[in-house]
Amino acid sequence: MQAADSNVKQRILVLGAGELGLAVLQALAARSGEWSSLTVMLRQATVASPSMDQKRDIDAIRRLGIGIEIADITDAPVQALAAVMGRFDTVISCVGFAAGRGTQRKLTEAVLMSGAKRYVPWQFGVDYDLIGRGSPQDLFDEQLDVRDLLRAQSETEWLIISTGMFTSFLFDEAFGVVDMACGQVNALGSFDTRVTVTTPEDIGTLTAAIVLHSPRLSNQVVYTAGDTLTYSDLADLVERVSGRKIKLRARGVEELLADLKQNPDDSLRKYRAVFAMGRGVAWEKANTFNASHGLPVISAEHWAASNLRRP
Repeated sequence: MQAADSNVKQRILVLGAGELGLAVLQALAARSGEWSSLTVMLRQATVASPSMDQKRDIDAIRRLGIGIEIADITDAPVQALAAVMGRFDTVISCVGFAAGRGTQRKLTEAVLMSGAKRYVPWQFGVDYDLIGRGSPQDLFDEQLDVRDLLRAQSETEWLIISTGMFTSFLFDEAFGVVDMACGQVNALGSFDTRVTVTTPEDIGTLTAAIVLHSPRLSNQVVYTAGDTLTYSDLADLVERVSGRKIKLRARGVEELLADLKQNPDDSLRKYRAVFAMGRGVAWEKANTFNASHGLPVISAEHWAASNLRRP
């Protein structure tokens, strides 16, 4: 559809500069000869924030020569967002669920209205097609709405990058899988249920490689994986890294659904139930973009060796 544009340097707009957005911006900035302009869309409150962390991030963005476009994704009408997006060739959204319900649909509608040539929506996660509608994590249905909107039209190309869970989230104490205080791994579903993970840094590098790939990639789902492992594998690697004996306990789907029923608004319980079902949350690493292109990524064990908190 856009073959004539395949070798033209792109004007790229990245939405948001949180953990993932910064990683994507840094990776794109490192390949500055391959695009014509790189801009990030931020809220005025972010740019003017007195927070030292925010100031550090804004300074880093400016040092990289990245332009800043001011707009509030939550408050701005679709037409106003579209007017900005229309000045760019590729729009990459790094605005996640924290922005609120309806945001993913709103951004997609704005991109389609804008006439931008290609859109990479915030789908850096699981395979929503396989999970389907009505899963325990109700936010996932909006991700399917986004896919439906993109597939129903032919004016704007799209790329979906499925990365699995952030590697750090798998080890996060709040998620409740790796419990270092108790020396235990709580398997979601069963010991043999698998999960795919990728670090935000690797997602940034791989997103840049996918977006700038020649020949141009469009209208497809591209998979990445830093690792794909079972919860039994996870317990073994935690044991190796920590030097401690690690117990492995299975939390079945029925147990986790009952747990969710006790607190149906708990987002973490929703995620645990979805991942326990094991559908659309793991894929073979050998079949990913990074494997097929020989791109190095950080394994779960490598990440744990550098970051795992010990009691």
